[in-house]
Amino acid sequence: MFGIGPLELVVIAIVAVLVFGPDRLPEFARTAGRLLRQVRQMVNNAQNDLRNELGPEYADLELQDLNPKNFVRKHLLDPMDDDEPSSTEFTDTPAQRLPAGAKPPYDPEST
Repeated sequence: MFGIGPLELVVIAIVAVLVFGPDRLPEFARTAGRLLRQVRQMVNNAQNDLRNELGPEYADLELQDLNPKNFVRKHLLDPMDDDEPSSTEFTDTPAQRLPAGAKPPYDPEST
């Protein structure tokens, strides 16, 4: 959590008890909890407002998707991971198999 290890967390707790005293420490903990809850709620509301304003095309928008690395991975690399690529993805007519031993069509003007 934020690069803080367990030993550092214990040291912070001991310093907090010494600075604030055991009587006021629960009050500060409650205040910090309320503040954290309000910040989370604000972030969730902002994210929901952004989704609503962008429209239904972005209903699955996550804030992590705005990171360029994640954006490229989600929209460019994930479609490549499909087990069965569609051979008719860019054509209007379904692909037909050639009979065994038949030569594929050749267009001399294409080369």
